[in-house]
Amino acid sequence: MANNVSHTTEYKVLARVVLVLMFLTFLTISVTSHHLAAFSVTVALLIAGTKGFLILTYFMHLKYESVLLRILVAMIFVLYAVIILITFIDYSFR
Repeated sequence: MANNVSHTTEYKVLARVVLVLMFLTFLTISVTSHHLAAFSVTVALLIAGTKGFLILTYFMHLKYESVLLRILVAMIFVLYAVIILITFIDYSFR
């Protein structure tokens, strides 16, 4: 936490986030039942990314941390995306 400031998140907010996460889970399941060709994986990954963002923000309390820590977490995701991109580039030239 930034400067050891305590914070509380209301149970209403957490309950809404849980409901949104459950809705997104059911949406992911319904996307797999529809055949969207190549877009089904893309949509499923976008939904999973949204769920991860909600978990990081509310349940891991990243919302209340300093800007520096938020930037560091964002850079981890950028590094992960670059590694995946390099892997796909390597695979495409084999």
